[in-house]
Amino acid sequence: MNWIDKLERRYGNLGIPYLINGLMIGQLAAGLIVLLFDWKFASVISLSRISVLQGQIWRLVTFLFQPIWLGGVLGVLNLVFYFWIGNALTRVWGDFRMTLFMALGVLGAWVGCFLTGSAGPSAIFQSMLFAYTWLWPDQMVLLFGIIPFKMKYLGWFELALWAVSFVMGDFATKISLVLGLSGFLAFYGREVFDWCRDALTSWKRRRDWENRNR
Repeated sequence: MNWIDKLERRYGNLGIPYLINGLMIGQLAAGLIVLLFDWKFASVISLSRISVLQGQIWRLVTFLFQPIWLGGVLGVLNLVFYFWIGNALTRVWGDFRMTLFMALGVLGAWVGCFLTGSAGPSAIFQSMLFAYTWLWPDQMVLLFGIIPFKMKYLGWFELALWAVSFVMGDFATKISLVLGLSGFLAFYGREVFDWCRDALTSWKRRRDWENRNR
């Protein structure tokens, strides 16, 4: 992460304080507008290539408020969860790194939008969960405030959902899912690659040892 350290030393004052708080409040407000006033509001703030090229540049930012929690099993509890993990990451990283992490995800969404025609915020927020899980895989959390489980199990579950969405989705969905993880891949992609390589090497060694000692 040397390149991130260099950026932070030079541009550290550009971090946005309370970024996650603002995003979650925007998500909640947009969702309430959709539920109580106008169900078409979500399409007004979504990221669309045609709309942006027509001058609706606000969509480059407002798509982050497109309510990802509506229709979900846990509903608003998802917002509370993202609020919690986002602020935990901010306390560890600081405002600049949190801002950079989200900005990379946004940049990935922009690229995906102009390649495919549209993009959404789901993978950006999911990348926060992956980052939290990568940092604290054995931390215990309570599902519904009752059922204890480790973050790594939730991480594997979310990864499985991501993989299913990637396999079943169309080209636009695949691009959005991959580029939405730009922040996580930039921060931890090398570590994940090394971990996978080491795990594969250990598995091969164990298999070879078992074959030799049968």
